[in-house]
Amino acid sequence: MKWLAPCLALLSSAALAGPLPEANATFPEPDMARVELGHLLFYDPILSGNKTVSCATCHHPRLGTGDGLSLGFGDGATGLGIDRVIDPDNPPELRIPRNAPTLFNLGAAEFTRFFHDGRLEEDPTRPSGIRTPLGAEMESGFDSALAAQAMFPVLSGDEMAGHYSENDVAQAVRQGFLTGPGGAWDILAKRIEAIPDYRARFDVVLGPDTPIHFFDIANVIADFIIFEWRGDNSPFDRFLRNGRPLPPDAAAGMALFYGKAQCDSCHAGQFQTDHGYHAIAMPQIGPGKAARFERHNRDTGRARVTGDDADLYRFRTPSLRNLPDSGPYGHSGAYATIEGVVRHHLDPVESLWAYEPDQALLLPPGFDSDFAIMSDPEEINAIAAANELAPMTLSDTEVDQIVAFLRFALNDPGALNARLGVPSEVPSGLLVDQ
Repeated sequence: MKWLAPCLALLSSAALAGPLPEANATFPEPDMARVELGHLLFYDPILSGNKTVSCATCHHPRLGTGDGLSLGFGDGATGLGIDRVIDPDNPPELRIPRNAPTLFNLGAAEFTRFFHDGRLEEDPTRPSGIRTPLGAEMESGFDSALAAQAMFPVLSGDEMAGHYSENDVAQAVRQGFLTGPGGAWDILAKRIEAIPDYRARFDVVLGPDTPIHFFDIANVIADFIIFEWRGDNSPFDRFLRNGRPLPPDAAAGMALFYGKAQCDSCHAGQFQTDHGYHAIAMPQIGPGKAARFERHNRDTGRARVTGDDADLYRFRTPSLRNLPDSGPYGHSGAYATIEGVVRHHLDPVESLWAYEPDQALLLPPGFDSDFAIMSDPEEINAIAAANELAPMTLSDTEVDQIVAFLRFALNDPGALNARLGVPSEVPSGLLVDQ
């Protein structure tokens, strides 16, 4: 196996922070009737209050299962990615406050926490088995936390529900009717049940004439996500399984990632995440994550969930799969390039203070005080004080090598190309984002 020597030599020459992970992730076996039903529902705007936004609007395969923007728009805009424009007759009130997370490998057993702050996660002590922002209101019936998280955007006015009171779903959300009869989820379930093609497909997966509940919709959408964006056959995965060599720059980057640069201290495991929460002084842009009666632009991350000051400005470690197609990066999408976010990690506090607006990708610019926090020295000092990452010196060549590893070795074309693809039409007859 002479071809293996160059990669092994690069690794043996570096002081590895720990062993390389194993490529042993487990995924459930797909039920294609459920997957195909979830496929149609994922792309169908029928699940939004105004019937204009689908799950795919902000998680599109053309955009690496994100939306291609630092912070996007849901209801009140049209188009995809950099071509998305605000509807002048029904403009959104705010940008969506956090970057759209990618959907790769979320079916792997290790993924049990969701959203940038982990506010939804598996919890066997709860009656539903899931801890969510709904607390005791959370319905049972969801197969997993992945299924539950797939359905929270429909309750958000800025994402899918629409402006307060402009449709039946938005009205229910405004009045606090989320679950149970007459709640927002119930309204959407009844919409689906009224469409003959969906009713027939649910007859197959649930049984004839079995009532459709919202968790049934969520469960099949999760089945689709698990099948469509499984990405565990990248060059890195093949290297771990059988030693198939990487190109020299990517191999050198891997040695740095798991050695001198210590990236794997947080980006651990087969999919480069420890599923933990860390404060690394990421710039805060956009409206922030706050209730409408609170101060906007501020986002304290995990602390909003736990109420613990020790969690201030901590965010969940993202997986690093298929990065070239899934930017911008960071909880607020503050960096539009892989190199930009890698260099931030070298000295997070210095990078925070030196941050420039053109490092993000916001359309249109200047919306709702996008950079208010970055003009607030008190808040920047607070973000900097929470930083946990010590400065590190890497040469430009070493940065380029890490970028090469991230750009090439962690990409799986099978997941990038979308196995079922974008349907030409959906049972509701509404327009599909192509």
